[in-house]
Amino acid sequence: MTIDLLAIDGGTALCSSWPSWPPPLDADQRALVDDVLGSGLWGAAQGGLCERFSEDFAARHAAAHAVAVGNGTLALFVALRALGIGPGDEVIVPVYTFVACATAVLLAGATPVLTDVSASHLHLTAETIQEAMSPRTRAIMVVHLAGSPAPMAEILDVARTAGIAVIEDAAQAHGAAYDGRPVGALGDVSTFSFQSSKAMTAGEGGLIVTDNAELAARAWSIANVGRTRGGEWYGHQTIGWNLRMTEIQAAILIPWIGRLDEEIARRNEFADALAGELGETPIQVVAPPEGTTIDSRHLLMLRLAKGMSRDWVARALAAEGLPVDLGYPGLHRIEPVAMKSRRIRTPRFDAVADRIIWLRQPVLMSGADGAHAAAAALHRVVTDRRARGA
Repeated sequence: MTIDLLAIDGGTALCSSWPSWPPPLDADQRALVDDVLGSGLWGAAQGGLCERFSEDFAARHAAAHAVAVGNGTLALFVALRALGIGPGDEVIVPVYTFVACATAVLLAGATPVLTDVSASHLHLTAETIQEAMSPRTRAIMVVHLAGSPAPMAEILDVARTAGIAVIEDAAQAHGAAYDGRPVGALGDVSTFSFQSSKAMTAGEGGLIVTDNAELAARAWSIANVGRTRGGEWYGHQTIGWNLRMTEIQAAILIPWIGRLDEEIARRNEFADALAGELGETPIQVVAPPEGTTIDSRHLLMLRLAKGMSRDWVARALAAEGLPVDLGYPGLHRIEPVAMKSRRIRTPRFDAVADRIIWLRQPVLMSGADGAHAAAAALHRVVTDRRARGA
């Protein structure tokens, strides 16, 4: 991917190219995909690759069970239904996350509770959760935002005391770890996404991961039209839907597990190098929550100093060849979601909401060399008086 833009001063842009994402299929992926295509066994009910991928991915994340589905939103929906959550129930959802976290709760018939997050790391905390709880609270949906694990020790303590379930939304956190343990088996159930922007992708795809055999069985039945494993083909013991992943998606994802750690290391190389080069500038890398062992760096969140014009900074960085994203608006700012949710006051998030920008996967995959170019662009932009709205 080549970027041909003029810099903010009319000269040459400081950044010229970034790795493509998703990357091209490697030899192992291509061989598996060719095998599936040639076999004609493309559906999960026909071949064995979806089961193989589920088992391999669960093992990589220190969990006993996994169920493959069509996408990450469906994974959240299935997890909620497997927990028995439905009408009359409330689910705590961070206000700073992708819309699917709230809409999956609505799809299950429950009510999202749009909950404040830490102003420093932008995840749920024990304090913000306690502010949002009610007698109707049935679950906490913890989002491992940008690949940074949420502060699970304090969150699990609150949940266990209250007797409510914890769902880990690890859509952005493949391979991340908290307190020495992989995310995915820290709460009661977790979900992963393999949509095209994710650190592992087959274009679409999702996975429900759990250590609980009963939860896994319910999830499998919900995603497989109410069947039970080993039961009759037309024996539908519960209400379920056809939500399955395809064998072609599994063929793309299986070899990716083996190279995940290498790619995480490359993104962290970028993040560490950029943080070092930024020094004390008005733009800083958002630090992960305490307890993070591995930040998988799906995104790199940057925080602007107070008074900076985020829109101008984003346009100026784009002109320098450094693409940035303004990120989520906040679920409470999405009217159709807010109308169907219960909202808690969110002063912590509101104080920083318009000071956050993102660097996405292709930029992070450029490693230390890319970080040097990105730092040069950031330095040039922040020193321009227009960054302060002057």
